[in-house]
Amino acid sequence: MNLNAKVTFFFAGIVGLLIVALVAISLYAFRNFSLDTASDHMRTAAEIVRVHLTESMINGTISKREGFLKRLLEVQGLKSARVIRSPLVEQQFGKGLMQESEADSSDRDVLRLGKPHFVISDIGNDLVFRGTFPYIASSSGTPNCLQCHQVEEGAVLGAITITMSINALKEKALWAISGIVGAVAFFGILLIVLVRRMLKPVSTTAHAVETAVHKALEGDFKSHVEHNTNDEIGHIAADMNRLLTFLDDGLNRIGKNVARLTGRTPSPDENLLTATIDMVDGLTKAAHFKQAIEEDETKSEIYQRLSATLNSEFKVKEFSIYELNHHKHQMEAVIVDGQFGGNCRWCDPQILIRPEACRARRTGHVVDGVTNPAICYSFKPPEDSEYQHICIPIMQSGAVGSVLQLVAAHGDRHRLIAIEPYVNVYLREASPVLETKRLMETLREANLRDPMTGLNNRRFLEEYVETLVANVHRIKAHLAILMLDLDYFKMVNDTHGHDAGDAVLKALAKVLKQTVRSSDMVIRYGGEEFLIILQDAEGDNADRVAENIRVAVESIKTQVGSVVIQKTISIGIADFPTDSDTFWQTVKYADVALYRAKEEGRNRVVRFNPSMWTDTKEY
Repeated sequence: MNLNAKVTFFFAGIVGLLIVALVAISLYAFRNFSLDTASDHMRTAAEIVRVHLTESMINGTISKREGFLKRLLEVQGLKSARVIRSPLVEQQFGKGLMQESEADSSDRDVLRLGKPHFVISDIGNDLVFRGTFPYIASSSGTPNCLQCHQVEEGAVLGAITITMSINALKEKALWAISGIVGAVAFFGILLIVLVRRMLKPVSTTAHAVETAVHKALEGDFKSHVEHNTNDEIGHIAADMNRLLTFLDDGLNRIGKNVARLTGRTPSPDENLLTATIDMVDGLTKAAHFKQAIEEDETKSEIYQRLSATLNSEFKVKEFSIYELNHHKHQMEAVIVDGQFGGNCRWCDPQILIRPEACRARRTGHVVDGVTNPAICYSFKPPEDSEYQHICIPIMQSGAVGSVLQLVAAHGDRHRLIAIEPYVNVYLREASPVLETKRLMETLREANLRDPMTGLNNRRFLEEYVETLVANVHRIKAHLAILMLDLDYFKMVNDTHGHDAGDAVLKALAKVLKQTVRSSDMVIRYGGEEFLIILQDAEGDNADRVAENIRVAVESIKTQVGSVVIQKTISIGIADFPTDSDTFWQTVKYADVALYRAKEEGRNRVVRFNPSMWTDTKEY
């Protein structure tokens, strides 16, 4: 119900209640006034009759009283008049005239009580007012009633009953009340019309503002409130229009800027306010995401956080994160469907060993398999499934460093398109952090790896030794420590130059890695000296591995220009913790065994025994 209707019903109710109250009050007032007026007339007529009867008794003409009563009825409004004798008078003077002897119950009550009695009754179509008045015997006045009547003072001598029509009074009262009601109704209607006219601008403006607000909640701020008056209502309309224009311009600018940041294309029929709020919320969450990953320690933690975000924030269950290994020119599946190190489920596994087969990796552009399902030949979902994908490259230093692949069933393709811009924001925030972590890992790896041979260096061993020793003690294993040194390597550098020496060292490193297990560690300890740590190997097993290495190195033929270089190697072995419960002491023992091999003629394997150690110093 609008404001006009409410005001109309309110004032109509007020006017109605006022009319009802006026009618009730008027009816009550007119009734009392009419009855009081009729009563006064009757009292006057009754007094006239009493005086006439008294005079008639004195003058001896009492027998002619009936004519007087008939002439009395000629007075306007009077319908009847009759006199009733009381029993006391009847005892003294007899019953009197026929009309005087017909007393009804009202008459008898008046004769008995000595008080006037009034009653209203409908007789036919006439409203009749009846009054019965007693005549009381009194010794005061002239003439004295007790002189003629043998009664006591205050006795009722008789009564007169007069009836009169009050229809005329009733009609006048009704006409008066109708006039009052009509006047009140007229002024009430006039008041309602004036109030409605005054409230029309308010109602119209309120309705227009309500419509504008509803449209604004739906993202439409282009509504216009009509400015019909120059009062406060007009000012409200003008201010509302300015507010809508300001909001429309502001939200459009914010929406465009945020859309530019997210790369999202606004839809013409979307809710501008809701879309802007969603985009700002997305940017805020992405900023918090960036703050979190900046404090992560490794790339793995960043990928794990990205995976959790895709799952919780975007409700994506099927996705893959691939990372480029630029050293090996390969791609690695970091996370597949939320699992670390999963198999390549959604793509041809060939992309792992030939990254150029990945379209996103090759072009550096988003690959939209939703709008163009056949765009990527490497996308290989399970057979008899209707999955579609979007692959987003993560750029690092101008090149593709990682690739995020989002996968969804055919029914969720529209949602995949909708979330792609927001996911892109997270990837843009993650890209520089991933690049920083990669550079830090590269720098750290450069400090821990020998650049020429690709083997870990002595610094790597110094950082890793505590973890290594703790693991040995935990599982109660043994480590075979092999110290290796090329025989007469200095002659290679002196005779053929350092390039030839480097070629020999590279060939040696390659053979060493091929000879031991992937769980074993091969370390370039310094110059032509190498250290090998064999995991869980002791006694004959370590001796056999060392001998295999010696034989393999002896068979190496390194071509340097027109010269073929062939070298041998000496190896010393010590066991940790059998030979010493201190790791670096065991390394020293292996070094002592190496020098014994050198002393005994080189190109041999020598295991440490306590008799070789003459130095009491511990390492």
